[in-house]
Amino acid sequence: MDQAAFRLLAEDEPSPVQVLAEGAASDFFLTADHAGRLIPRRLGTLGLPESERGRHIAWDIGIAGVTRLLAEALEAEAVLQAYSRLVIDCNRDPRVESSMPVISEHTRIPGNAGISAAEKEARRTEIFVPYHQRIAAFLDARHAAGRRTVLVAMHSFTPVFKGESRAMQVGVLYNRDDRLARLMLDLLRAEGDLVVGDNAPYAVSDVTDYTVPVHAERRGLPHVELEIRQDLIADAAGQAAWAGRLARLLRAADEELRGAGH
Repeated sequence: MDQAAFRLLAEDEPSPVQVLAEGAASDFFLTADHAGRLIPRRLGTLGLPESERGRHIAWDIGIAGVTRLLAEALEAEAVLQAYSRLVIDCNRDPRVESSMPVISEHTRIPGNAGISAAEKEARRTEIFVPYHQRIAAFLDARHAAGRRTVLVAMHSFTPVFKGESRAMQVGVLYNRDDRLARLMLDLLRAEGDLVVGDNAPYAVSDVTDYTVPVHAERRGLPHVELEIRQDLIADAAGQAAWAGRLARLLRAADEELRGAGH
């Protein structure tokens, strides 16, 4: 069947890409792979009730608000992804099974069961590709202009995962390059009121992540992936508090980074 028959997004549906502060002068560049929970009309509800579509399995609760406020505070460009990670996870290689999960945590996703190769390709080309192409275009333009870039990948995590409570409030994630991550770990711990995860509750890898390995590591950009516990940023006050804290600490970490010649 013609690929056009599998067009996923109607012309009046939102773009998968949201851009903030385009052209801003800051060295910082923010991404939020799981900022939204939209589902294309063609896919209905993926067979899920609203109670499931609003959970962390569908998006990173609170991270869009934090990222917007942080971009404003840092005067930094940011790229956010608007569709639910249950449609396609924009922080996974599309070839990985968890890219379009049939089960997420303990929840079955009926709308992802038995989907055709053509439908998978439509999800990739209409949501995943435009998002990552936009990030790459920004980074290419910054490089061409001789601009320094520090990439910060923004995420949030659930307080309870598969029945296990998580005491940490924030996690600092990295893989091959821990330059900025080590500085952020030290600064967050020095705050005195936080339990800070070192590559926890997750760790960056080529299988479980896409944005950091592809856009930051391959380009040799200083970077860090930050995870904030969702109950702390579920409302506007929490989002503002964390954006303010992270803006202060990221500036301090970057000052040290630049002092070390990075």
